[in-house]
Amino acid sequence: MFRLLTINPGSTSTKIAVYDDTNPVFVEVLRHRKDELAPFETIYDQYEFRKQLILGILRQKGIELKTLDAVVGRGGLVKPVEGGTYAVNERILEDARIGIQGQHPCNLGGIIAYDIAKMINKPAFVVDPGVVDELDDIARYTGIPNIKRTSLFHALNQKAVARRYAAEKGTKYENLNLIIVHLGGGISVGCHKKGRVVDVNNALEGEGPFSPERAGSLPVGEVIKICYSGEYTFEEVKKYISSKCGFNAYFNTQDVREVEKMIDEGNEKAKIVYEAMAYQVAKWIGMLSVVLKGEVDAIILTGGIAYSERFVSLVKERVEFIAPVVIYPGEDEMLALAEGGLRVLRGEEKAKEYK
Repeated sequence: MFRLLTINPGSTSTKIAVYDDTNPVFVEVLRHRKDELAPFETIYDQYEFRKQLILGILRQKGIELKTLDAVVGRGGLVKPVEGGTYAVNERILEDARIGIQGQHPCNLGGIIAYDIAKMINKPAFVVDPGVVDELDDIARYTGIPNIKRTSLFHALNQKAVARRYAAEKGTKYENLNLIIVHLGGGISVGCHKKGRVVDVNNALEGEGPFSPERAGSLPVGEVIKICYSGEYTFEEVKKYISSKCGFNAYFNTQDVREVEKMIDEGNEKAKIVYEAMAYQVAKWIGMLSVVLKGEVDAIILTGGIAYSERFVSLVKERVEFIAPVVIYPGEDEMLALAEGGLRVLRGEEKAKEYK
């Protein structure tokens, strides 16, 4: 049996868990108030604050560090990498510190994991960071030579449910063609071809279907007008399309349940916007089925919105002619981190080196 500590820093929380193999000893969500984080000028400045909270919870739960076999952190916005489990090294630490592809609390996951593991001379890993990039070259092209499509998506959850589905079918992820949709505050639609995500929308920056928070793919001419209106700075436009659009812009909420309540109360605008989001998700699934030339083993819907039977049914009715639709609601990221570390500890795969 192996014991692992998993660490997942988010914008307003730090999730931690200890697993004995895949059995949870405890799972804890440490909430951070705005006034607690306000004194920290940068994301990296929060490092010691979050680390000490984690160590405090471990002491409170009676978990001795020496009982851990590995520490696994959420991967940050480092350089593009292939999917898999990576041993944390100095290169990945440096790129996470500076936020080579952007600043996000997830950058702290590998840093904190490394420091705690170093205290007990055990390995530290990160698993399927959001910068997993396995795109086919043809998928990178746009109509502008100096603009290429990039891969930023919910890689950890998408890869985890892909492996789960494969195991349930008695086969390997690398044998399947899957289209996987993560339905959350952001929505990513990934085309998984024999174990590689060969096409996916950049879910962080708003490409793809619009979502509870994000704008989705937009008419370029209208975006240009906004950018040159003089009403917004560069940073304000970026923040707007990535966190203040979708349901937030229409209804001042990102909670799908609240929008469904509006629909139940007869709000026609809520009904059409809600259905439009499902329509766009289905349209992206259809687009990616073409990438696989129609050879799709399954369509998997996951993430928090997959708990909604109403939303799922709207998507299913448009796409189930392509392939069977399988639902894995929620996003068990802590278990996915543990599973990634276990595959290495058990010798099922070799930890990859970040270069």
